[in-house]
Amino acid sequence: MSIAVQFQQVSRHYDQVKAVDDISLDIAEGEFFSMLGPSGSGKTTSLRLIAGFEQPSRGSIRIFGQEAAGLPPNLRAVNTVFQDYALFPHMSVLDNVAYGLMIKGVAKAERHRQAEAMLDMVKLGAYGSRRPAALSGGQRQRVALARALILHPRVLLLDEPLGALDLKLREAMQTELKALQRRLGITFIYVTHDQGEAMSMSDRVAVFNKGRIEQVDAPQALYNRPATAFVADFVGGANVFGQALASRLFAQPQAFAVRPERIRPAAQLDGDVMTVEGRLLDIQYLGATSRYEIDIAGEKTMAMVLPNAEGASQWQAPVGEVLAVAWPRAAIHPVAE
Repeated sequence: MSIAVQFQQVSRHYDQVKAVDDISLDIAEGEFFSMLGPSGSGKTTSLRLIAGFEQPSRGSIRIFGQEAAGLPPNLRAVNTVFQDYALFPHMSVLDNVAYGLMIKGVAKAERHRQAEAMLDMVKLGAYGSRRPAALSGGQRQRVALARALILHPRVLLLDEPLGALDLKLREAMQTELKALQRRLGITFIYVTHDQGEAMSMSDRVAVFNKGRIEQVDAPQALYNRPATAFVADFVGGANVFGQALASRLFAQPQAFAVRPERIRPAAQLDGDVMTVEGRLLDIQYLGATSRYEIDIAGEKTMAMVLPNAEGASQWQAPVGEVLAVAWPRAAIHPVAE
C-alpha cells in the first residue's frame, strides 16, 4: 500500500513555542487516521501543515511522494472540513457544494449535476435549494463534507468536524463518516481531542502530547498496550502507578497502568493478584456501571469501575470507608513515565 502523507522530522516552531517538534509519521493511502491529543498538543498544527496553511520550520512533508514545502493549498491533493463548516450563508446548499467547481471554471449545468450527486451521497438530495441557516448542525456538516469531496481530493482533512454537535448526533455522524470513508476509499486524516471519536472510527491513531507523538497504533493496541503513562491516562483513563509508588506499594520495579474495569473488591478475586488498601472518596452512578474513586496512601486517586446489577450499584460501601481492592497481576501493563 502506498504512503499518502509522510512526515520526516517535521517541526513547526513559533519563537520559543514548539507547536510541532521533530515528528516522523507515515499515513497509508485509504487509511482512516486520527490525530488525538489535548489542546495545544500539536495535532491541529500538523493538519494545517498537510493542508498548506502552515509551513514547517524544518523537516519534509510529502503527499503521495511529492514534496509539499512551498506548494500552495490549492495545488495539493487535499481538502479540509472545518469545525465551523465555513459555508456561505447567502448561497443555496447546492451552490455551496458546487463552489469549488465554479472556481475551476466548470460550466453551471455540469457543476450542479455533480453537486446534486454529492448531496445524494450524503443523504441531502432534497435540500439543494435551502440556505445553510435552514439546516441542522448535522446537515450543515454533511454539506461541508460534500463541498470538500466534490473536488475529489486524495486526502480529506477533518479538523474537529463534530465538535459543535450534541452527543447523540455526534455519535450518529461518527458512524456515517466511517461508512463514507469506506465507500470512497480515500485517506481521511481526522483531528480530535475526543478519544471516543478516535477509537470508534480510526484504523490507526497518533496520540500527540506537547508537540510530539507519544504512540501510533490501532485503537485496540492503544487501549490494551499503551506505551507511556500519558497514553494510558489519555486513552481510556487508566490508573497509572509511577515507578516510586509501584516500588513502594507492590515491590514492582517499573511504572505500570491498570484499567479501572479490571479492578475488583479484593474479596472477589483470588490467585495471582495485586492488592492495595484505600479510602473510598466517591461513588458515581453511570447507568450500566458505577465508578468508585479511591484514595491510595494520600498520594493517588484510583478509579474502579464495576457493572451495575439491575440498575443499581452491585457493591455498596460508605464513602470514607477504608477498603481493599485488587486486580490480576496479568492485568497490568508496564509504561514509560
